[in-house]
Amino acid sequence: MKVVLFCGGQGMRLREYSEKVPKPMVPIGYRPVLWHVMKYYAHFGHKDFILCLGYQADVIKDYFVNYHEYVSNDFVLSRGAKVQLMNTDIDDWNITFADTGVNSNIGQRLLAAKKYLQGEKMFLANYSDGLTDMPLDVMIEQFKASDKIGAFMAARPTRSFHMASIDKDNVVTDLSALSERQDAWINAGYFVFRDEIFNYIEPGEELVEQPFRRLIAQRKLLAYPHEGAFLTMDTFKEKQTLDEMYAKGDTPWQVWKNDKLPGTYTSEAC
Repeated sequence: MKVVLFCGGQGMRLREYSEKVPKPMVPIGYRPVLWHVMKYYAHFGHKDFILCLGYQADVIKDYFVNYHEYVSNDFVLSRGAKVQLMNTDIDDWNITFADTGVNSNIGQRLLAAKKYLQGEKMFLANYSDGLTDMPLDVMIEQFKASDKIGAFMAARPTRSFHMASIDKDNVVTDLSALSERQDAWINAGYFVFRDEIFNYIEPGEELVEQPFRRLIAQRKLLAYPHEGAFLTMDTFKEKQTLDEMYAKGDTPWQVWKNDKLPGTYTSEAC
């Protein structure tokens, strides 16, 4: 299945990290968070990507056009010039770079990518700023077996929001952290859609607002609850957490390392 990745936002809450780096390109270790998301999908066999670009699209384009495989793969350097890669990351990936507007919302970015999804009965989509170890193949099979039009991974909140209970006199009767509620689930941004989703999106609409409400009204939206790892990079503090985890080798989202098959690839220029 094709994978639509929304990576055109401005990432305002990460501006304290850098105004010159678009949010999907903020690094974790050697590679940007967008790469980690793509590696996750590639691990499950989904290697045909559509990048919905907007803010600083040139940075993302340049990164992949000038991609260096040796940065994250073992290699042998022969005679000072010939590079023999022991593995590759993106050698068999297909990436479509789609300009979907600097100020577009997610719903409109998806509509703009529709022309690249012709003939696809089902496709995947992602916000490109969250990492997980969810068994994607299981989620897809459950969705295929249903009659639903859309599905998303449901995860426990990664940040605490205080929810207030207020009586008729506007007196607060309770204040609890959302992350501490046993029944709290959030949309984690890992989607599976049938092509009928485009019948539910009108021009200008945000994906999870009116379109999802229409699906809910028809009982056509499915959730896949996942209690495992779900880590976001929405703030500078969250980036620091991911950097610390990466430095310690605590990277549950790198599912491709669990059963990585060895291989040898040769390239003159990487």
